[in-house]
Amino acid sequence: MTWFFVIGITLVVVLMILYEWPRMNPNQKKEKSVFIILIAMEWALAILLLFFPDLPRPEQMIEAVFNRLVKFL
Repeated sequence: MTWFFVIGITLVVVLMILYEWPRMNPNQKKEKSVFIILIAMEWALAILLLFFPDLPRPEQMIEAVFNRLVKFL
């Protein structure tokens, strides 16, 4: 069942690229590369959260780091 969600997420990402890519200027090389990098990171995060839904939130990681720092200071 999760593989259907992977295919669905991938289809949505492809549709986003097909919709946005022609609207960008051909001269916008940096913008296109950043767009592809962000889309790839979003796709990877969506797939990761699909297979591992119990991953800690980013706030939990930040709290753990800063709590240790506060105790140290």
